[in-house]
Amino acid sequence: MANGTNGQANGSGRRWAVIAGVVFLLAVSAGLFQMLRPLRIRVTTTAPSRQDINSTISTNGKVEPVQNFEVHASFPSTVRNVFVGEGQKVHKGQLLVQLDDADARAQLARAQAQLKQAESGSGDVQIQDASSQADLTKVTLERDEAQRALQALQRLKERGAASQAEVDAAQDRLNKANADISVLQHRTGQQTLQTRDASAKASIENAHAAVAAARQLISDSNITAPFDGTIYLLPAKRGNYVNAGDLILDLADLSRMQVRAFVDEPEIGHLKVGQPVKINWDALPGRSWQGQVLTVPSSVVARGNRNVGELFASVVNDDRALIPNTNVGVTIVTYSHDKALVLPREAVHEEDGKSYIYVIKNMHLQRRLVQLGVSNLTHVEILSGLTDGEGVAVNSLSPTPLRDGIRIKIMEQS
Repeated sequence: MANGTNGQANGSGRRWAVIAGVVFLLAVSAGLFQMLRPLRIRVTTTAPSRQDINSTISTNGKVEPVQNFEVHASFPSTVRNVFVGEGQKVHKGQLLVQLDDADARAQLARAQAQLKQAESGSGDVQIQDASSQADLTKVTLERDEAQRALQALQRLKERGAASQAEVDAAQDRLNKANADISVLQHRTGQQTLQTRDASAKASIENAHAAVAAARQLISDSNITAPFDGTIYLLPAKRGNYVNAGDLILDLADLSRMQVRAFVDEPEIGHLKVGQPVKINWDALPGRSWQGQVLTVPSSVVARGNRNVGELFASVVNDDRALIPNTNVGVTIVTYSHDKALVLPREAVHEEDGKSYIYVIKNMHLQRRLVQLGVSNLTHVEILSGLTDGEGVAVNSLSPTPLRDGIRIKIMEQS
């Protein structure tokens, strides 16, 4: 019995050894199969599409009228009459506001009296040149001295104490002094006449200027509209006192508006005149206005913590819903391409400063260099390196990343 028991135990051990060996061989075979079979990764894929794509710059701006008439008080006064109200449409030449012009009319009366006096000549001033007068006095003294010397020599000659030559020399000195006096008198007379003429002319011109200034003050007291438009600001009230420089009213043609937009310095190089512009205003959500770039920045200025260039853009405001001085959002389309071949941005990979995609060929990846065009927040334009209908891997869902030639299993398509 003991031998039988030992035989059974030996047979059972051999069977377990065989089973273990088979399991081991299967495990080794499975490992070798995994090591030797081609690697396959799971990926998400996409396909290129045709769609319109735009590149835009988004910023802020301020609405301004193209044609604006801002009136400030020219002098201290009282508002006599206000003939319009805020929001009212007015016509060219219409009287809007009237200031008290009593002081201006008094100034006009005084200026007209001064002009009349200047034109009558009663205001002439006779002034002689001080230097010429001094020269004339000096020559007159010399003439008197020459006269006395001549008379003395003539008496001495009669007594034989002076020669004829001495008398002739004294006569020459007297004649020269008289000639000098004549020249100086003529010159002084001309200067006096010229001074009188210049003084009279200046007085008349000053009087005319005073009259014109007074008439301008009267005109400024009666404020009229220089063009058809809308009163959008009217701080002046009847009976109010205003100082020189105080704002009276603002008038604008609200159908012709523009937007002053502020573009950050790095984006200025993308701007061109004529680019489309879209305007949004938070006060009217859901509304937008169209326009285009009128001017590009010519300089960069500091605005808060930003360095910006200022540009002007037109805006179509036929319904006059946009009003001056409102803050708006501005979107500038710097590039637009209709029916461009595009991919999602995440399907394009940057390596060493170049752009690549992974095209699917026979369930393998093919790494391909592409040239990019314009891009927006979600898509990028493919200019070369891809054709319609080709599948493109987006991301790897396996530990192994996308790489050229690798075998794939498509898990998700977008």
